[in-house]
Amino acid sequence: MPDQQTRPRPAAPGTPSTPRVRSLLTAAVPALGAYAAVRAVGLLVFWVSASAAGKDALHLLGGRWDSVWYQRIAENGYGWSVTLPDGGVHSDLAFFPLLPALERGLAMVTPFTVHGAGIAVAWLAGLLAAWGIFAVGARLYGPRAGVLLAALWGAYPTAFVQSMAYTETLFTALAAWSLYAVLRDRWIAAGALCVLAGLTRPSAAALIAALALTAVAVLVRDWRAGDRRGLLRRNARMLLGVCLAPLGWLAYVVFVAVRQGSPLAYFDVQAQWGNSIDGGRALAVFIAGLPLPAALGLCAALGLLGWLVFLCVRQRQPLPVLVYGVAVVLISLVGSGYFGSRPRLMMPAFPLLLPPAVALAGLRTTVRTGTVVAALAVGSAAYGAWTLLGSGPP
Repeated sequence: MPDQQTRPRPAAPGTPSTPRVRSLLTAAVPALGAYAAVRAVGLLVFWVSASAAGKDALHLLGGRWDSVWYQRIAENGYGWSVTLPDGGVHSDLAFFPLLPALERGLAMVTPFTVHGAGIAVAWLAGLLAAWGIFAVGARLYGPRAGVLLAALWGAYPTAFVQSMAYTETLFTALAAWSLYAVLRDRWIAAGALCVLAGLTRPSAAALIAALALTAVAVLVRDWRAGDRRGLLRRNARMLLGVCLAPLGWLAYVVFVAVRQGSPLAYFDVQAQWGNSIDGGRALAVFIAGLPLPAALGLCAALGLLGWLVFLCVRQRQPLPVLVYGVAVVLISLVGSGYFGSRPRLMMPAFPLLLPPAVALAGLRTTVRTGTVVAALAVGSAAYGAWTLLGSGPP
């Protein structure tokens, strides 16, 4: 495997070791503008549709489904559970603490209610995620590809969740910047961001795996090259970053274990929500139970997903980026949870959009590129409005 697949080259001599935030932000302005425009289309279509249906748009964005659980934690801490008609129990311990902590903190220092703070955090995190996604794309394939990558992420089919008081934007922001830090050989920063990601969503396991496997590949490469003297000392910062990476996720697992008095309590809580790992059995059963046209359509969609993964491999994405994207997809598919949530769970896998972003960047005219992105934005907006106005949880 080539060197750039495992560990990125250090910055060229004479360049700053840490890029200035201002220069990074200046370079990202076109990407942030494109992302904001795409999301504005989604919000406008949704707002008009909600008004026509006589529904409160802000309530739909921040007052339903998982948003309510996060807000209850922000207001009262952990301790709420719901007993289902079949005797099952849904506990708020299934929800990770960083988003409710930010909601509570923002509500304490601003006029926002916790409800409004949740939406504000999600929207701000969406911009930070688009910035980080651009940074990764621009570093790998140039600024134009980075801009398009951010825009395509904003036009993802379930991108309406990016405007809701959910954790997807916050997690994606932390993951994107962690991967960018790895690409710049800033392992301690990458590990610290991974700690925060681990306090946001259980899918931080994908990011932890990306950092760990990249570090293993670097060590194996150096060992096989015969460069063994002082191997661990030379890679001390990398090893420290990798050791930091799982601490956020582990801290929450330990918290739940102590609170519930059982070392496996976290996994029991998730299983009660139907979030255990079954190797894809639930997905197969769901597909088998569909009418034939729907089953064929879903299989075609899964085939497209597999094709995107293949393109990512063929594109020779750097190892941390590739592992992260593939791992997010696998985690989303092998769980036993509600099928309708799976596209949302895959949304943080932005590296899947690198092949189409690079392809669009290769189009000869900006008009063609803009037309494709605009069409995707309108389609995403229409689907988001339809979903939020009554089809069920995202």
